[in-house]
Amino acid sequence: MRRLPALAIVGRPNVGKSTLFNRLAGKPLAIVDDRPGITRDRREARGRLGDLDLRLIDTAGYEDAATGIEVRMRAQTERALQDADVCIFLIDGREGVTALDLRFADVLRKAGRPVILAVNKCEGARGDAGINEAWSMGLGEPVPVSAAHGEGMSDLFQRLIAVLADVNLDTAPAPGADAGALAGEDEAFDPDAESEPDDSAPLRIAVVGRPNVGKSTLVNALIGEERVITGPESGLTRDAIAVEWEWEGRRVRLHDTAGLRKRGKVDDRIERMSAADTLRAIKFAEIVLLLVDAERPFEKQDLTIADRVETEGRGLIVVLTKWDLVTDKQARLAEMREAFEHHLPQVKGAPLIPVSAVTGRGLDQIMPAVAALHRNWCAKVKTRDLNDWLGEMTQRHPPPAVDGRRVKARYMAQTKARPPTFVLMASRASHLPESYKRYLVNGLREAFDLPGVPIRLIVKAGANPYAKKSKH
Repeated sequence: MRRLPALAIVGRPNVGKSTLFNRLAGKPLAIVDDRPGITRDRREARGRLGDLDLRLIDTAGYEDAATGIEVRMRAQTERALQDADVCIFLIDGREGVTALDLRFADVLRKAGRPVILAVNKCEGARGDAGINEAWSMGLGEPVPVSAAHGEGMSDLFQRLIAVLADVNLDTAPAPGADAGALAGEDEAFDPDAESEPDDSAPLRIAVVGRPNVGKSTLVNALIGEERVITGPESGLTRDAIAVEWEWEGRRVRLHDTAGLRKRGKVDDRIERMSAADTLRAIKFAEIVLLLVDAERPFEKQDLTIADRVETEGRGLIVVLTKWDLVTDKQARLAEMREAFEHHLPQVKGAPLIPVSAVTGRGLDQIMPAVAALHRNWCAKVKTRDLNDWLGEMTQRHPPPAVDGRRVKARYMAQTKARPPTFVLMASRASHLPESYKRYLVNGLREAFDLPGVPIRLIVKAGANPYAKKSKH
């Protein structure tokens, strides 16, 4: 089976790599801004040029620094070169060839991958000087393009077809080349759809939390490689990066996300776009890992994120990071569970897993908890069992009387899973108090073993279709 050709878009900062990536992907997946250094991790997506389907790899701008975050970004770019079949080396036609372009050209030659030299920002005649300079780089005929305006795509397609003619796509894909990991496929996935569980589909997990709580470190620890950039700097992750992985034979797609701060503190356009990307990752996830700093647990923003996860109907697992710094661990964990369930009773029973990136403690508990929660999230309860349970619940505590008239619960049925959603038919449905609905939801959670799963209860008025029809 022929695999998708892997196309890495590389170059120094701010030459338009992410703009071209979005152009070929057909949607704005990567965050784009005029400021350099916006992209930090490598990002992958399915794309198309002409009639050619591609696996696209967006990369951080290549900088020749000896220390700092630039070193980690450069390592991600070099890994992308290893995974790629072909590289598009993008330079800025308006600025011409720079010393950093020349140094990166040497890196590409040593990498041994086919290279297409593309000169960006060539709309009109603005890039003519840069195109002439590009010939001196010794990488063949440059292709003038405008990623922002879509110019030059036909010429780029013809050059790519010629280069790929000499690439063997029948070989096994490079590490990370599974097309299932590609961004942009989430739009075709509806986590709320009513369908039977498909074990061949990837289990979608979003890793979220406040800035600098250890999300990227956790992702790297779970998959066993330095896939996303980590460090002491706050706000390293900007795009939500999808990472394909396999756990005990099950495909898993992890989304590392940017940290979410209080909305009032977000005054930067890039941070707003990062936050929107994170919220999108929650929407298209099935299970969400909320990372909470064990030294400062359940601050208002933690609870706001957890509430958002519950509102979206996703399964929630709380991961308590930096557990190695906590004293009297058992008592502290009990306190945290009590505090969490006090503030968020709607996700009562959600797993709380203490972990330490330093010692590795607790990491082996995360995926078993994810698998168990996912089964509950997809659970279906038989109508007969539901109504037997409903009879017991209403007999134990009948619905209260409102305005002197009692609300009568008639019957219940589950209408969908993912998350479990139930409809209660009752007389005077609009008068059923919220407190009684919570009583029923808590009873459902306990009776049918659904801890940590958002449960939807819809109350409607109507007759019981299962009741015997009266004879006339």
